Amino acid sequence: MRRALVAGFVVSALLVVGCLAVVGLRVQQVHLAYQLERLHRERAEMGVVLRQLEVEVATLQAPGRVEQRARQLGLVAPDRAQVRLAREYTPGGTGLAAAHKSRLAALPGDPMRAPIR
Repeated sequence: MRRALVAGFVVSALLVVGCLAVVGLRVQQVHLAYQLERLHRERAEMGVVLRQLEVEVATLQAPGRVEQRARQLGLVAPDRAQVRLAREYTPGGTGLAAAHKSRLAALPGDPMRAPIR
């Protein structure tokens, strides 16, 4: 009789522990569902903010806006005499850097002290 009572007690304890585990897992699932829903909402809000910021950046980068702001700061377009066009450097030795190097090599004395022409 005592053995049956102990077996019944063990079985009921296992059932109670099992039920508590199931309830605990269900509570955890509900908490995670709420957290997931909150994260989905935050992501949607961040998407809206991102789109608004992209529109703002595009507006601020518009050439007309940049030109208007430059004029407000006192900047003006350069005169034709102030604009210098640079040749693109090519590895074949046809660019300005190669020409400058060859001029320095042709100068007598220390090339580091030679004036830049």
